[in-house]
Order: sequence, then C-alpha cells, then structure tokens
Amino acid sequence: MGQASRTTKLLLDLSAREEGGANSEKRGYLEATVALLNRARAFYLDFFLAHPAKLTERVPVTSKTTREEREATISTDQLLTWAEFQTVATQEHPTPMTGWNFSQQFPDFPNRYRRSVIKDSLGKARGYLTAMATWQARGKKKGKPGLPAPRNHPTLYDGTHSLELDALDLRHTFVRLKVFTGKQWRWVNYPTHYNRFFEKRRTEPGWEMESPKLIVRKQGAAVHFLQTKEIKAEKIVESKKNPDVVTVAVDLNVKMLAVVTVRQHGKIIETVFVRDHGLDQHRYQHLKQIARKQWQSGKAVKGERSNQDLWRHVKRMNQDAAHTTAHAIVEVCQKYPGCVLLFERLRKMKQGAMSKSRRLNRKQANQLKGQINQVSKEKAYACAVVTVEVNAHGTSQFCARCGARGERFSIRGSQANKERGGKLFRCACGYVVQADFNASVNVHHSFYQEWHWQPRRKKRPHALSG
Repeated sequence: MGQASRTTKLLLDLSAREEGGANSEKRGYLEATVALLNRARAFYLDFFLAHPAKLTERVPVTSKTTREEREATISTDQLLTWAEFQTVATQEHPTPMTGWNFSQQFPDFPNRYRRSVIKDSLGKARGYLTAMATWQARGKKKGKPGLPAPRNHPTLYDGTHSLELDALDLRHTFVRLKVFTGKQWRWVNYPTHYNRFFEKRRTEPGWEMESPKLIVRKQGAAVHFLQTKEIKAEKIVESKKNPDVVTVAVDLNVKMLAVVTVRQHGKIIETVFVRDHGLDQHRYQHLKQIARKQWQSGKAVKGERSNQDLWRHVKRMNQDAAHTTAHAIVEVCQKYPGCVLLFERLRKMKQGAMSKSRRLNRKQANQLKGQINQVSKEKAYACAVVTVEVNAHGTSQFCARCGARGERFSIRGSQANKERGGKLFRCACGYVVQADFNASVNVHHSFYQEWHWQPRRKKRPHALSG
C-alpha cells in the first residue's frame, strides 16, 4: 500500500485584453499577493525560530486503535493551533503575545492563506533546526546550514480559489482567485488556457485533487493541481516467490537512451530500443558553443550566469527526452500487470581525459540517466509497478548466454576492432549480439543473482594454531 502523486499544470492567460487574456492590473494583483504572503511567511518563520523548544515538545498521544497513551513530538495541527492562539487577535483572546501581533501587522488577512503560510513556515523551521542539530553533532566548522528563505509558491486552500467550468466551450473557462490588490482582498477571475489534456487528467478515476499551488514567474503564471492516488502493489520479496513473475529490465546509455527487455520463465519475450534521435550530438554542439564563449570572455564574475538561453534549451531537451523515454518504458510495464521494473544501481560515473565541451556533454548525459530513472519510477508506481535497483557490476562485460567474460567491439570498414564502449558484444562461446541488449539481459541475471552475480560466501577466519 502506498500513494502516488502527480502535478497537472493549468496556464493562466495573461496576454493582451484584446486577445482574450487578463488585463495588466490582474497580473499586478498576483505579484502583490505573492509578495504579501512572503512577508507573512517571514513573520511566522521568525516566530517559530524564536521558540525552537516548542517545535520539539513531547506531548501525550492516545492511539486510535489500541487507545494506549504514549509520548510523541507535538503534531503540525497542534502547532498550528498554538501559533494562531499566540499571534492572532480574536474576541475571546484580544491580546496576542507581545511583539508577535500578526493581526496588527497584516489586517484583514484571510484565515485560509494564514494557515497555509503557518504550515509552510513550520516545515521550513523544523527542517532548519534538524539540519543545524546534525551539523552540530558532526562537530565540523564547514557546512553550517543557512537560514531558510521565506519565499515560496502560495498554496491555495479551499476558500481561496475555484475552477469555473460552467461554459459550454471549456476553452473559455477561468479560475477565480482571492488576491490582494495592494489595498484590499478581492475575488478576481483569470482566463485560462484550458485544454483536453488537463480535462482528461482532472477527471481520471482514482486520482484525488489536493490543494493546488499558484506559480507566478516572469514569463507567465499557472496553477499547479496536485493529485494523489492510493496504490496497492506486491512487495519484492513476495514477487520473487511467484514463478510467473515478469521482470522488465532497463539498460540506460548515451545514444541508445534505453534498452528494455522483458523476461518471464527464464526467456526474453519482448525487447524495445529507445533511441536519442540525435540528442547527444545536438547537445554537444550547444555545449561546444558555450565552452567557446566562456573561453573568449575569460574568467567568469562570481554571481553572474552566462549563456542562460543555451543552458535553458539544453535543460528542456533533457527533460523532454527523460519524459519521452520514461513513457516508453512504462508503456511496456503496462502490458504486464504486477511486473517488477529493474534499473542498474549507478551512483558515480568517472569521466576520462577529454575537452571541456565533451566533458560537459558526458555530465549532461549522466544527469539525463538519473532523470530517466527518477521519472520512470514515478510513472511506473502510478501503474502499481514497483522499481528495484540491482548491482550493475559487470553487466556490460559478461555474456548473457553463458556467463563468461566477453569483449565489446565495433566494425570499422570490414574489420572488427575491440574497443571500450563498442556497439557489439562477443563471447568465446560464439555469442554475438548488440552490446546494450546484452547488458539489459544481464540486469535480469543480477536481479535473480545468477552466474557472476551470485552472493559471495564470507571467508571463515583461520583457527589460531596453539
């Protein structure tokens, strides 16, 4: 039993009023709302950091199932009630704590926004205190955690937003938000770029809507709707005991982004190759241009960023490739309900001697592997597919048919040249196959601990001679 989550974006139409978008004043309302919520978040962040003992207070808790009482750390809801009691003036409690009168500094502040700010500040304060305690326990001078920033995207609780879907044409829908105009709080309608993709995700059965977030950037604004889903999946230990279990292994590479193999009853029943379609070479040309510009401009000034447009383009290319590859992997998993998705456990990838542009390209390629791994895990778990990372030692060096050590090679002209990273693999048993396919099949062997990946026996200590 677990929970999967995903985010669906709904863009706000902030184009010219004549083109059907919102006017310029409405854009200013969003910026004013975010600025005011950041100030309120800074207030409560200072308040919690001024009372650190309260965040770790131990209180009695009664179990709902056994009705037994025990001590536990004070909960978030209890801290929320305590913070409002100490800082907000009401008829029953007109005098808040001295120096912490939130009602006086922020008059007419909506209570839903206030509670979202308090919970956000509480999480930041607890995270900072935990990091500080860890740093002090290590006894090191370097690595001292800095104070958390009060900036964050506003969370829209019920009562601060509504999605109006009464129009016959869903393209003419709008979001109703409670915003701060600079003088007062009011409800404002914002036109949206509604589309069929958002409608499909919003009405998909099994997914529940959570509190969305308002994202305001320089180029535009959007409302990010968080959805959650309860997942029921078998544990890996139970799946291994099932003789009919299906395993889906993925070998990640640079130009052949992923090689997916499906195994059942000891046989490979399906193979899928996901190519990069020239991504590696295209990215290399951009990074080569960045390296040349950096060489021409000399040593960079501290705090400045160069080639931002190119770096954003490279980042978008990697993100698109990660989602496309993950989608292809999960499509294979959906054909076999209850299967187990296997990845290699790759942590450190050392780069050899090469030019700066090639070094940057290899670093981006390695980061892309991590993105594919992470996105695939999230998409697969939403389909009740559990992911496992297996030992990657020797998956590219050993034969998937007999288990002996082989070699990689490439055909140059009419000759087969042995080389590291060759496209083909051969073994003394006569097995010749595409190298990435061989590595993907070995991922299955590693999961089942076959051949080279059998657990090693611990050596017994020699008996002392008397």
